[in-house]
Amino acid sequence: SIITLDESSASVEEAAKALHIQPEQVAKSLTFSSEEGCIMVLLAGDRKVHNGKFKRTFHTKPHMLSSDQVLAYTNHEVGGVCPFGVNDHVFVYLDRTLQDYDFVYPACGERNNAIKLTPQQLFEISQAIDWVDVAKDQ
Repeated sequence: SIITLDESSASVEEAAKALHIQPEQVAKSLTFSSEEGCIMVLLAGDRKVHNGKFKRTFHTKPHMLSSDQVLAYTNHEVGGVCPFGVNDHVFVYLDRTLQDYDFVYPACGERNNAIKLTPQQLFEISQAIDWVDVAKDQ
């Protein structure tokens, strides 16, 4: 069930504080342009995308979408972006960094909510295409 918070969870830091979890347990959603639409990658909240790994995986440079493009593709404003209820041209992938945790917490479309899922549940519910390795090493 969706967790509705009294405070903002729009950033990784805010979400971790509001949910009383570590930042790496936040499943942050990053959106990038592609010829077919939008590539959405969910990865551990403390990680960043490695440009070379992204390019090798998706055969394009990682160009993040503008906030207007994010809303148009995902139906969610920045701060509440999640892989649920997105348009057909959003291609969802989960980074392997999420598999390090028993539970992860993606947003659920608003700037003050989240949901607690196992990485496998997130994969299934989001209808992700595949697990990828595009995060920078720590």
